[in-house]
Amino acid sequence: MLRARILTAVIMLSAFLAALFYLSPIFWMALLLALTTAGSLEWTRLARFSLNHTIAYLLLTVLLAGELLFVLSDAVAVDPYTPSFVGVYVASLIFWIFGATIFLKSKRPVGSPVLLAFIGWLVLLPTCLALYQLRAIDPLLLLGFMSAIWLSDTAAYFSGRTWGKNKLAPSISPGKTWEGVAGALVAVLLYALIWSYGEDAIPATVLIPLLLLLAALGIVGDLFESLMKRHAGLKDSGAILPGHGGILDRIDALTSTLPIAALALLLLHT
Repeated sequence: MLRARILTAVIMLSAFLAALFYLSPIFWMALLLALTTAGSLEWTRLARFSLNHTIAYLLLTVLLAGELLFVLSDAVAVDPYTPSFVGVYVASLIFWIFGATIFLKSKRPVGSPVLLAFIGWLVLLPTCLALYQLRAIDPLLLLGFMSAIWLSDTAAYFSGRTWGKNKLAPSISPGKTWEGVAGALVAVLLYALIWSYGEDAIPATVLIPLLLLLAALGIVGDLFESLMKRHAGLKDSGAILPGHGGILDRIDALTSTLPIAALALLLLHT
């Protein structure tokens, strides 16, 4: 399992970097649409949709994501910092700060299929748009934000295993600890300090608190997906990635962070 996990991670990272720096905008759009569709299929499992609801949800997601991407692609061709989708990013921020934390606190499953459908779109569509717009602004910036979240996840894992004693959310994700959270924040703080020395586009006074906020929101995104899996009785959101589970298992922390990173850049640019 460890060998499969490492091999899959290497292949995924290599493919992602190649796509990030070499794909044309139209093929990058197609890749994001495919990933969003795959993520929405996994979401239907977590939401326990019926077959008919799953088909309808997938069709609506493809139509919505495709239309939004086409509109965004036209807008960023004129101005990469276009504010066309600021409202979408703000909605994502509100959901992750208030909506997701309410669900995590109550721990009650969502009973309404309509509400579950909208939550799925709030999770997936802003992430899809942020991936497209951040790449249009600067692929290295997108990679920098994603690396901060990957570092946060890794630091939380190892510091939690080494020093973890106080459980963060034992009924949702028993492996997560407050010591892991502290380790993640310290690692991201050091990363932010290093990045701020060579980053001219974002002032250090903005970059450092922004990355710390993203690290915290990444933990919220991770916990929220864990809660959804518990409600659905699933260990993983899918099985498309050997040793890693599904698409949502790999991007859970990115869904709660990349739209906020995009929003911060747009607000900073105004």
